[in-house]
Amino acid sequence: MPFLTQVAAGASHDRLEKLMKQRVQPGANKDAIDRRIWDLFGEEWAVMFTDLSGFSRKVAEFGIIHFLQIIFESEQVFVPCIDRHDGILLKREGDSMLVIFRSVARAIECAMEMQRAAKAYNADKCAAEKVLLCVGLGFGRMLRIGDHDVFGAEVNAASKLGEDTAKAWDILATESVKTAAQDLPGLSFEALPEAPPGAKAAYRITYQL
Repeated sequence: MPFLTQVAAGASHDRLEKLMKQRVQPGANKDAIDRRIWDLFGEEWAVMFTDLSGFSRKVAEFGIIHFLQIIFESEQVFVPCIDRHDGILLKREGDSMLVIFRSVARAIECAMEMQRAAKAYNADKCAAEKVLLCVGLGFGRMLRIGDHDVFGAEVNAASKLGEDTAKAWDILATESVKTAAQDLPGLSFEALPEAPPGAKAAYRITYQL
């Protein structure tokens, strides 16, 4: 990690830690401290969580080396898509990725390209080696702490949609994403029966695979 990035990330965490220590003190003015935190770290982003469908079953059936191979190959497929759409890959955890985008349009376009890239990659693969992508999208004001993490209701909702609700080939989105994307051509949204905590409603994006 470059020195300047280390300093920036460390400074953000240090500042947040100091404010949180103040917040837990008896008699602390939590509202004022919260405003300072939002003023320092509050930013508007589209957030993407990805997951690979059926991964736990594959690990149990084929072993940890197969697990690592599929993660490696999926990143070779998806990271170039993220780069082309100006996404920032903040975190990898197992078979999941956390990515942020400055616009909902870029996030949705990236998600569709990732799914199409997975389809092309899978064309000559056996069932055990196919990469089956699940995507959850959120959008709104959140706390961005350096280049390592984001926190907020839309982050939580996108995580739930991408990692728990979505099935293979799904791109699921919160109400905030749908509202921000209403002028984008060629998109339609199918309402889901339940919304995750942090979102008013949730939708499956219909797209041409």
